[in-house]
Amino acid sequence: MQTAHGKAKLAIWLSVTLLAAGVLIGCKKEPKSQAEPNNPAQQQNTSTESGSKPTLSSIIYHAKTWGPALTNWYGKQAPDFTVTDIAGKTHNLSDYKGRNVMLIFWATWCRPCIAEIPHLIELRNTIGQDKLAMLAISYIGPMNSADKIKKFIAANPVINYTVTATDPANVPKPYNIISSIPSSFFIDPQGRIKLVAEGLISISDTKAVIEAEH
Repeated sequence: MQTAHGKAKLAIWLSVTLLAAGVLIGCKKEPKSQAEPNNPAQQQNTSTESGSKPTLSSIIYHAKTWGPALTNWYGKQAPDFTVTDIAGKTHNLSDYKGRNVMLIFWATWCRPCIAEIPHLIELRNTIGQDKLAMLAISYIGPMNSADKIKKFIAANPVINYTVTATDPANVPKPYNIISSIPSSFFIDPQGRIKLVAEGLISISDTKAVIEAEH
């Protein structure tokens, strides 16, 4: 007999499987839009020696379901901000300095965002919180109210990473100028932006980005 937890896990995986079959690109945010940035990294030599860690250039070059964004921010210090999760706990980005950080921007109405959830659950299960902080930030809007976000998480208890419902006015650039979701910011232990990925990113690509050097 399946437990309630098992049924919840099965439900989200079934729904994600159906949605992901035809969903590989991100949802456009509303109302802002932004031109795709140039990607000079794709023009570089992406070969690596056997057994060495992949470079960011190589990872970007081989990406299929996502692309790099906001490249002018790479290597810069990530601006600090404060958000409150759906349980009422406050999180400052600066609190996580000394470990890798992944910021996931998503919405309940975005099908690629939902398709990405199993990858994020597995990532949280395989990399400890002492090495990787994960903050899923969902901007509050007409189609994505705080109540709707809380109900979505309550209906999917297998989600095991931190989720916030946030007013975009409370978050500074560059986090509030992404042009589509899901979008993921990768921040290194020194607090520098390593990569911004727009689109659904697999767990294998995510791990590779975390391990790669700047």
